[in-house]
Amino acid sequence: MSKVKLIETGFDDLFIIETFKIGDSRGYFSETYNYRDLKVLGIDIQFVQDNQSKSARGVMRGLHYQNAPHAQTKMVRVISGTILDVVVDLRIDKSTFGRSFELEMSAEKGQQFLVPKGFAHSFIVLSESAEILYKTDDFHYPELEGGICYNDPALSIDWRLPESEMIISDRDRKHPKLAEAQFNF
Repeated sequence: MSKVKLIETGFDDLFIIETFKIGDSRGYFSETYNYRDLKVLGIDIQFVQDNQSKSARGVMRGLHYQNAPHAQTKMVRVISGTILDVVVDLRIDKSTFGRSFELEMSAEKGQQFLVPKGFAHSFIVLSESAEILYKTDDFHYPELEGGICYNDPALSIDWRLPESEMIISDRDRKHPKLAEAQFNF
């Protein structure tokens, strides 16, 4: 029996992953990644790098992607706090191209988000702070980075916080709109 459940999102290859916790009065144990269990479910990805970030309430990071030949699949989970995780499909051959998907994630829910190559990825912290851990299936190459403007009206993303409460880097404020962005996967 698999300890992992995949939840479909309506986007090809974009999944919410639920793992199960075993708990008692001492706390809990959860196997958060098992290659064999995911492979049985059709997810055959070899991750090569783990990244962790901590951010304060209102911090928005993204919408980021990494172009070919080193585009990245990510598996994201929250280890403390609550975030709104947002992705935008940049795969021009898909019917979902240009559409966004939003998932509120928290350490308590224990869900993970499998974001395939071809998506721009972002999150905003909704709690006082949050720590995010994510795996990637390729290494980071700064020269291949790209981004989409977080407030592009064509995306209609509800960040759940007023812009006056959002903390956004200068870099992320300067990303182009979707119609002007350059990407390849």
